[in-house]
Amino acid sequence: LLVGVLKGAVIFLSELAQRIKLPATFDFMAVSSYGSSTESSGVVRILKDLDESLEGKHVLIVEDIIDTGLTLDYLYRHLKSRHPASLNICTLLDKPSRRQVEVPVKYVGFQIPDYFVVGYGLDYNEQYRNLPYIAILKP
Repeated sequence: LLVGVLKGAVIFLSELAQRIKLPATFDFMAVSSYGSSTESSGVVRILKDLDESLEGKHVLIVEDIIDTGLTLDYLYRHLKSRHPASLNICTLLDKPSRRQVEVPVKYVGFQIPDYFVVGYGLDYNEQYRNLPYIAILKP
């Protein structure tokens, strides 16, 4: 089961799913810790929960970007409590220099320096998600 973290991971999840050579189903969660800022607030809210049970399933959380790790740590612990057969994390982008809590990331597309990036699903105030590339946002 591929669990896409909305909204940012949608484009990456779509591309990834086309390249996985195994049968896969999709489900989605929406979580928030940013509000309208470029800094994580650290307060995680689940805005949309999964439709499917995870019990006994092999689950891959698909994220757009990992920054402090606070949101993903919460999400990982939350999903682990639902007793999946396995639970792994895949992210398109990783900013290890910003990490405040370690999370068990199994698959990383690219490690990037500490810049706020947009495009390819990543946004700033709901803008720029549709860019077909990833760019650094300069205020």
